[in-house]
Amino acid sequence: MAIYLIRHAETASNAARVMQQPDASLSDRGVEQARRLGERLRRAEIGHVLSSDHARARETAEAVCRATGASLELEPLLEERNFGDLRGRPYADFRAEGIDPFAEGYVPPNGESWEAFRARVARAWLRTEERAASTTGDLAVITHGLVCAIVVERHASLAPRVIDNAPPWHNTGVNVIEGPPWRVTLFNCASHLADLVDTGPA
Repeated sequence: MAIYLIRHAETASNAARVMQQPDASLSDRGVEQARRLGERLRRAEIGHVLSSDHARARETAEAVCRATGASLELEPLLEERNFGDLRGRPYADFRAEGIDPFAEGYVPPNGESWEAFRARVARAWLRTEERAASTTGDLAVITHGLVCAIVVERHASLAPRVIDNAPPWHNTGVNVIEGPPWRVTLFNCASHLADLVDTGPA
């Protein structure tokens, strides 16, 4: 059994380095990234797609479903960390104000603490395991960069130092997790993007 854990395709907010809103849609480049992801996964045996309900993840998942014929299910537990009042603001503002949104002890105003977020991702992973067990074929999970990071570090036996030394989480980067017991057999692979510029983990 394999789980394909994938970050969503690019949005205009990614490219502009803005903390994203839930309704951020794919950019033109993101649409092409999602199309190429779908073509890549057409060669896999994807039986079902589980996706965050944020627009950028849902649109990426829909492209995968069009290419593979797999069914789609939206799962709110797979949403990106809620950064509350920081959403919609440029990253440059945070630097100017001395704010590190990703610092371990920082809780965004009206947002989600790291502790709450990690607990939610743990519940999302349990849901993913259940769905994988009931799926004929492999399961694709379309989610967000921070969700991917926590899953591979805490639930799929990839050492934190590997993550720390890795490139940024690519838009439509593919992680393959096999098991159980779960282990990462492919990490953050974006070979399907070829000449498309990647904009990093925002």
